[in-house]
Amino acid sequence: MAVLLHRLGLSAYRHRTLVLGIWLAVLAALVTCVGLFGGKLDDRFTVPGTESQHALDTLGRTLPEASGAGAEIVFTAPPGRRVTDAPYTAAIAGAEAAAAKAPQVKAVVGPRLSGAVSADRSTAIVQVQYSVQRAEVRPASLAAIERAAEAAEKDGLRTSVGGSAYGSNGVHIGPSEIIGVAVALLVLVVTFGSLLAAGMSLLTALAGVAVGLAGLLALTPAVGISSTAVTLALMLGLAVGIDYVLFILSRHRQQLARGADPQESAALANGTAGSAVVFAGGTVIIALAALSVIGIPFLTVMGLGAAGAVLVAVLAAITLVPALAGFAGGRLTPKPAGEEAGRATDADGSATDDNSGATASDGHAGKATLGARWVRAVVAKPLLTVLAVAGVLGALALPATDLRLALPDNGSAPVASSERRAYDTVGAKFGPGFNGPLLVLTQAREGSGAQAGEEVARKLRGIQGVRAVLPPVATREPGQSIVQVIPETGPDSARTGRLVQDIRAAAPGIRAATGATVAVTGTTAVNIDVSDRLSDSLPPFMAIVVGLSLILLTMVFRSLLIPLKAAVGFLLSVAASLGTVVALFQWGWFADALGLAHTGPVVSFLPIILVGVLFGLAMDYEVFLVSGMREEWVRTGVARASVTDGAGHSVRVVTAAALIMFTVFAGFFPLDDALIKPIAFALAVGVAIDAFAVRLTLVPAVLALAGRHAWWLPAWLDRALPDLDVEGTRLHTAPANDQRLSPELSAPDRCRDSVR
Repeated sequence: MAVLLHRLGLSAYRHRTLVLGIWLAVLAALVTCVGLFGGKLDDRFTVPGTESQHALDTLGRTLPEASGAGAEIVFTAPPGRRVTDAPYTAAIAGAEAAAAKAPQVKAVVGPRLSGAVSADRSTAIVQVQYSVQRAEVRPASLAAIERAAEAAEKDGLRTSVGGSAYGSNGVHIGPSEIIGVAVALLVLVVTFGSLLAAGMSLLTALAGVAVGLAGLLALTPAVGISSTAVTLALMLGLAVGIDYVLFILSRHRQQLARGADPQESAALANGTAGSAVVFAGGTVIIALAALSVIGIPFLTVMGLGAAGAVLVAVLAAITLVPALAGFAGGRLTPKPAGEEAGRATDADGSATDDNSGATASDGHAGKATLGARWVRAVVAKPLLTVLAVAGVLGALALPATDLRLALPDNGSAPVASSERRAYDTVGAKFGPGFNGPLLVLTQAREGSGAQAGEEVARKLRGIQGVRAVLPPVATREPGQSIVQVIPETGPDSARTGRLVQDIRAAAPGIRAATGATVAVTGTTAVNIDVSDRLSDSLPPFMAIVVGLSLILLTMVFRSLLIPLKAAVGFLLSVAASLGTVVALFQWGWFADALGLAHTGPVVSFLPIILVGVLFGLAMDYEVFLVSGMREEWVRTGVARASVTDGAGHSVRVVTAAALIMFTVFAGFFPLDDALIKPIAFALAVGVAIDAFAVRLTLVPAVLALAGRHAWWLPAWLDRALPDLDVEGTRLHTAPANDQRLSPELSAPDRCRDSVR
């Protein structure tokens, strides 16, 4: 891999104008495709193979208005008045008639027919039914519904519009994301000490993000791309794109500071650091693509879309970076008197010798970096460090034992939004179950449908947790009817989930008594089935990811302890991140301080997204950190010194990468999106925990405790495993007549420069 990437980097450097032209041409072509053929985003949740989805598909054919999206206009009378008073009934009837004329509306049911009037007569609901799903409801139709509601306000009624037709507003780019990018740029400037290098890193990452997003949006006519998939792809593409460029470019500048030829340095950086980038990016891609095995189309698109964005980020890093380095030439060389040049030419990273206590570098006494000093402090008391980190992460993980999963609804919408006001009003005046009714599809013999439907309704009224059962409504299919069941609890309540299971458990008895089959469906039931499938899929998905990490890291580091330690550290990071998510989003700790609009169950697919993304990032940091330690171990054979010296070379880059990841993810947290906000928080916290608590603290301490045993691998297994050459060893063991390496790099420098 290293030799191939070396050649790729050399070719990109030499043909930099062509490489840049290809990227610009691809971007222009994709943007043109989006402009000419781009379709709408599709935010539908479907769960193929489940009872709720099968019944919903059946209703789509036999009673489309029951299977499509729904809107509702909630009317509230002034204090001391009733919606049943004459002036208000006329206003509600007028709004009902106006809503019926809105585009795409299939049916409108007013309070006189549905009885949707609160017990105190202060509130009434007009229900609007569509035959299409929410993603297909046109904004003009919703605007017409909102105008109908506003007309009623002229007669003194307070109105709000909500229902399942409302949801996520799509992709958001706002001040918080721009601030995140600005902070990332600041981190790059501090890391490189150069505006040119920092700007080049950000420009490359943004180019990769632009191509990735344009490619994803270009697929909308053929594939159902959700707004959440686009936002996740943007978030990941930007974060990993900056990090991958940072790794390669920092290696290039280190080599330039040591006197390397710019062309050969760019190629060598691509072969060494680029190999680690390809490996790290590959693990992220595999983990995200593995989401497709769960069988939920929405999640499959999210995983593949994000994986595509990461793939583009990798390609940009290993092709655009050497090409742009060709344009920059020697101008990327750190200033001779600068700190970065001093670190690059410092042979041992200012590490302290274990025996003498003096700095090992010649002429740099007392100039050890903060990262190097931190690693030495950790290694000085390794057992205490391991116990402290494990204790803190274990405490953070405790709330995760109470994790509950659900899909967000309008109860998670911003407090000031109309759909949130409608949701809260309905819950307060009619009961929380009215915000998430269940639909029970009954099928009896032809000719007995009406009677069977009535009998099924009576049976359903006797099930615990049912607040009300509305009269059955016949569909266009003979013998088929739909019964609406109002639970006692809200759609995200665990008791509502149990009610769905209780109805399904009672189905055989209902069939024996009435002769009709029953199936529970509706938006609430579909969401419950999505959450259940994701909960069931999490353990095997975790097993796949952890098993993959064990295999890959064993091949990379030729060790048994390092993969095991990496897997345990990864699990600690995931558990601690989920614990903080539960404490904030489910328990409500610091919710007011952070401006959360709603607390309750965690977004169903957050744990799987967190596992997939954090796995790749953890392997990223693991490779860049431990490869330097392994290099020192191979060179010196001194266990503890190899940990301190090897880590000292990589701490600064890993710290900068983690800070960039954190700020990019945190920039999406302020969004008023119930899907993106918790994911952004979980990823930001997960990156911080994994990078600083696990990789930069726990890993050096464990390796220091293990000593020589950390690098042990049975000889038979060493022979059986393929050599991935992530460190670029073959580039440094080439024959003397091989001109791949620059003559400016001395032999010791070549040895030390293999993926720090």
